[in-house]
Amino acid sequence: MNGQARVGERASSPAESNREPGGPPRAARALSLLREGWIFGVLVAIVIAFSIASPNFLTQANWLNTSSTATEVLLLAVGQTFVIVSGGIDLSVGATLGLSGMVGAWVMAHFFGTGGTPGGVVTAIGVLVAILVGALAGAINGTLISRYAIPPFVVTLGTLGIGTGLADLISNGQEISTLPPLIGNIGNANIAGWIPVPVLVAAVISLAAGVALARTRFGTYTYTIGDNRQAAVRAGINDRRHLTKVYVLSGLLAGVAGVTVMTRLGAASPTSGSNDELNAIAAVVIGGASLFGGRGTIVGSVIGTCIISVLLTGLIIVNVPPFWQLVAVGVVLIAAVYIDQLGSRGTNNQ
Repeated sequence: MNGQARVGERASSPAESNREPGGPPRAARALSLLREGWIFGVLVAIVIAFSIASPNFLTQANWLNTSSTATEVLLLAVGQTFVIVSGGIDLSVGATLGLSGMVGAWVMAHFFGTGGTPGGVVTAIGVLVAILVGALAGAINGTLISRYAIPPFVVTLGTLGIGTGLADLISNGQEISTLPPLIGNIGNANIAGWIPVPVLVAAVISLAAGVALARTRFGTYTYTIGDNRQAAVRAGINDRRHLTKVYVLSGLLAGVAGVTVMTRLGAASPTSGSNDELNAIAAVVIGGASLFGGRGTIVGSVIGTCIISVLLTGLIIVNVPPFWQLVAVGVVLIAAVYIDQLGSRGTNNQ
């Protein structure tokens, strides 16, 4: 076809010649493994430090608390990874989490209060509605960003405010607790006493997302658009449609996170998810993703999430005032980006 790539196919440009199907170039993948290695070392060091500082750190109770807290951030971070790799940002995921949970809970409370619908059916309907609300919020973000060329920062900052306001309007700022008992049973059930059901769900989703980003055409397109959007368009990739899908995925996972928080608390609160978008972005960046796009992995985001979650719970256990939690996360974030830049400079100078 006169040397032009057909729609839906990747162009065989020099940048693509060292790229495996469904992932970043081999050299970039090797470099990401190095980044993930030292980030994992940081996680191990933090765990050892808190273990020495407090005998209560390596306990079943603390593990259950830390893993449950990490679940919501991890789900947001997984979706945020796709967004950041594509060259965007999603500031609205925390608000989407809260809104999804509130809408799903309102639906469940409405049907459960009538007493005419079985609890299992009510729960299924509420969970489905919550996830669909998250996907809808992501679709709105993606459409505004891809179709109307509004910067992602502006769009998602605006929808953050809209989502927060709508979550408060649903029940006048009050939580909704008239839910089927099955909700709380699911969220607080453990496998072998150590693995909460929401953690297992988050682990399965993370594994599937990792495969999708590293080994599928969807992942290839995400990396290509984030690395060079114009080159992606010339290669025949429908960048607008793909970016919309990326933001829908981010919103959908925020909806799933809203469900996990609701099941853990047995209620829905409009304040759920507050500041979680910052923790999710921090987790992705600490995990080695570039805010300029084109680089990042799910494995790195998982490690970054673990670092943040361990910091938040560990500081509480050693009786550090909660105000220092945000300070600690901020310091780790800046340090991670600085060290990563030093490594990148060293690589570029070789």
